[in-house]
Amino acid sequence: MSVLRSLFSRGQTEEQGQKPTLLSGPRMPRHSSGWSALQQHLKAESSLRVLDIGPTSPSNINHLTSMGHSVWMADVVHEALKGGWETPAEEGGEPGFDLDGFFEQNLNFSGREFDVVLLWTTLDYVPDGLIAPLIERLHRSLVAGGRVLALFHTKPSGPETAFCRYHLTEGDTIEMQESAPFPVRRVYTNRNIEKLFTAFSNYRFFLAKDNLYEVIITR
Repeated sequence: MSVLRSLFSRGQTEEQGQKPTLLSGPRMPRHSSGWSALQQHLKAESSLRVLDIGPTSPSNINHLTSMGHSVWMADVVHEALKGGWETPAEEGGEPGFDLDGFFEQNLNFSGREFDVVLLWTTLDYVPDGLIAPLIERLHRSLVAGGRVLALFHTKPSGPETAFCRYHLTEGDTIEMQESAPFPVRRVYTNRNIEKLFTAFSNYRFFLAKDNLYEVIITR
């Protein structure tokens, strides 16, 4: 089942999934300096292509298309963790991951390039074997100067570490809504992030008072 969806500025939708991922609980507002900075960029430009990684968010669609941009969505974390993508382990090794099958079914952009990627906390939850290939895929799919907004947990467990959907707002906040009780698999230092995104040209880190911090990464 493919969950890549194209949603254009006049409300036209092209759905390739069957059942939407369920979201539970109230939306909890959170100040986001990263989103505030990225929204300034979105307001200054027109007709950008935005890849929003997460379960379908009608409010995100409405907000981005009202600004004149096109939106694509891909529910990467749920698709990666639902099972069926593991490949048999070689003798003495760890199981592999069917990258070709996963990308074909979930991140096949048909040659399209994006100006902005809302990556959110995806890299905290996906299997190890998917991290570097996913970043490389995004790098190839971004235009020169394209931007990625990524969030990272500072702790592997505790309050507010369940996987959440992030909903955009007009102001400098995003709204967190719990989606699934997936555990955080890893935490990153600034140096880890720079090494992961070594093919990119610039990193802008934003400090936060909670257990998340934010980075805008430029191709």
